[in-house]
This record gives sequence, C-alpha cells and structure tokens, in this order.
Amino acid sequence: MVPDDLSKLRIEYGDEPFRREDLPVDPIELFRDWLRAAAEARVSEPNGMALATVDAGGQPHCRIVLLKQIDARGFAFFTNRDSDKGVQLAFDPRAAATFWWPAPRNRQVRVLGSVVDASAAECDHYFTARPRRAQLCSAASPQSKVVQDRAELERRVDELEAVSAGGPVVRPPHWGGYVLRPHAIEFWQGRDGRLHDRFRYTRCGDEWAIERLAP
Repeated sequence: MVPDDLSKLRIEYGDEPFRREDLPVDPIELFRDWLRAAAEARVSEPNGMALATVDAGGQPHCRIVLLKQIDARGFAFFTNRDSDKGVQLAFDPRAAATFWWPAPRNRQVRVLGSVVDASAAECDHYFTARPRRAQLCSAASPQSKVVQDRAELERRVDELEAVSAGGPVVRPPHWGGYVLRPHAIEFWQGRDGRLHDRFRYTRCGDEWAIERLAP
C-alpha cells in the first residue's frame, strides 16, 4: 500500500562500493557489464530507457523506448520517424537517456549526446527480425496521432495484413532507427545514507575523461 506521506517511501540501497579502480577505460564496456547483470537479475525490460527530447517550443518530452543495439557508435533504438519523438529529433538532434536497474544493485546510467539516423540496412535488418505482428502494428500505426478508437487501429492492421497476403511485411519509409552518440555517460550506484557513488565519462577526442561526482 502506498502511504499518503510519500516521504515514508524509503529503502536503503546497501553499501557495496563502486570505486574508481572498478572503471574500465571504455564506458561502453562498463555499460554492457551492468546491462548484463540487470538481465541476469531478471529486471523487467532491462534495455528500457527513458529518452528525453525537446520540441520546437522548448518543451521537454520523455518516454520509455527499448535499446536494441549498443556498439562503439552509441545506443540505437527504432521508431516511427513521424512520431512526436521523430519530429522533435528532426528539429533538435540532441537527446538524453536514462536507464534504471534496481537489481542486482540499485544502479542508474545517464547518457547525453547527439542523434543520427541508423543506416537503411540496419533498419531493414531489425525490422525483418521482429515478430510479424510487431511488423504489422508498427507499419500500420500512425504513431502519436489522434485516432477515433482502438477499432481504427485494428482495422489498419487488418487491412495491411490483407494487402500483404501472408507475404513479407515491407518496412515503411517512415519507420527507422536512430543512434544516440554519447558525449557524456554517467554511472551511479546507490549507497546507504544516500552517499552514493557516481562517476562521469566525458568524451575527449577519441578518449574518455573520468570524474567522480558528488551524489
């Protein structure tokens, strides 16, 4: 039960240290280790990230998307380019992302960077690897647009299924991927008493500078 006084919602995080000597030179390596640990701890959707963008009026927006690729370039996700997030990224190709993993330790990763389009080959590869129902729904949905009711969405999907006649679902031109190329990645691990451990990697040319931050 959630108490009326939300200040009473408090847990201690444990006191396992996260030290400077624990940090590899490459933050992507550390991110992979933490993501793997969260997956092994059975965190639901460990690749879920809160993606923040800004619209033309300066209003920030945030939503959960799923990380689908991680490599030296950065963090890749896929979506409808005509969606709110797609329109906002076309206006301002900068974004921030946050990951939160309560297990096996209370950890957070924050990413700041610029966003570029994934290649057509990457988009085709991921789209064709998706379950057929996901292909149909993502191709048929006018994401972020107002619709009359759910029946309209289901009708769009059924119509696309009829047109495809059981054959391959073609990736529509409005569906694609983005890569968030980080210029800063911050790793946070909870400690008792809220004296958490927090380190930030900042890109300096082809290398990364590491700094400890106060919690």
